Amino acid sequence: MEWLLAGLGLLILLLAGDALVRGAVNLALRLGIPALIVSLTIVAFGTSAPELLISIQAVLKNVPGIAIGNVVGSNTANILLVLGFPAMLAVLHTSACDSRKSYRQMIVASVIFIALAFRGVFDWISGVILLTILFYILSHAVLDAKAHRKNGCKTTDDEEPEGADPDMPWWKIVIFLALGLIGLPLGADLLIDSAEIIARRYGVSESVIGLTLVALGTSLPELATTTMAALRRQADVAIGNVIGSNMFNLLAIIGIASLVGPLPVDPEFLEFDLWVMLGASILLVPFVYFRKDINRVWGIALTVLYVTYIVCVLSS
Repeated sequence: MEWLLAGLGLLILLLAGDALVRGAVNLALRLGIPALIVSLTIVAFGTSAPELLISIQAVLKNVPGIAIGNVVGSNTANILLVLGFPAMLAVLHTSACDSRKSYRQMIVASVIFIALAFRGVFDWISGVILLTILFYILSHAVLDAKAHRKNGCKTTDDEEPEGADPDMPWWKIVIFLALGLIGLPLGADLLIDSAEIIARRYGVSESVIGLTLVALGTSLPELATTTMAALRRQADVAIGNVIGSNMFNLLAIIGIASLVGPLPVDPEFLEFDLWVMLGASILLVPFVYFRKDINRVWGIALTVLYVTYIVCVLSS
């Protein structure tokens, strides 16, 4: 029963997150907020809302291992599984996407995140540091996009953000916002309670549940999106999306959750999982700097690495 409840909680989270994005995007555009700002902030926050609510609920329910495990596990899954599995079906032409700057920012964010983890706890000081870095990155992204636009270059931020509907009536915007704001805490509460029961029943730590069940579940939308894009030969920006998602997980989710309450770091994270996350990030070097496509061989290798990692976590 707890597995069904966990699945139901995850489903509610994903649907509520999508509703919140649709409602918030169209509300912002109706209020005259530029599409560029909407794409870099509201869409980014909205698509990460399930992970954020999970982390906040984990803090409030005193199971910090689920919060940290969700972020670390999701970042590892995003690289090894979200890029690996679709590449087994069709080549990901990531060479068309120049993500070197974002990649450097992600590596720096990962190193700072690991350094803060060695303090033994993510507290308000850690939260302020992480959110300051996020603000700096977003500010520079806005300035870069404006500079490109001034030079006559078209950027992806010039396009309508995800969920935009110029003809959406006000009543529908209100309904989407209400569904999102009600569904997110409800789904997060259900998932966290179920995860606690599963952890106790199988004698594993909350950290392991966060690294596996919760992290894999919250990575499913990215996996589905990248898989469909690969099959349609439209996955050229997949690596950029993964880098952006990972950066946001590290800086925004743990940054905000740390302000809600302290997150003690399980020693297992320091010994193994954080280094796997960093190692997976470094594996992107050939695709980012040498413009290699992620072919089927690479896809198989990345997927096997992820399965091996999950086996190691569950058997520890």
